[in-house]
Amino acid sequence: MKLKKRKIKFAAIFFLCWLAFWVILIDGILKFQTLVDLFGSYALVEVTLWLLVILPTVAVYLFTKE
Repeated sequence: MKLKKRKIKFAAIFFLCWLAFWVILIDGILKFQTLVDLFGSYALVEVTLWLLVILPTVAVYLFTKE
């Protein structure tokens, strides 16, 4: 699979914006420790949040037109 510069650029911009959105939402509004207390596992919350950032970024890369 050959990487395309334009697709990488759009995916990187999306990644930064999406990551900032989740950081503001989790750290500022929902409070990370509240989520850890709710789900009972720091690792579960951390992995879930990373997947919520990485999977949409990969989708943006895959579905961006050439």
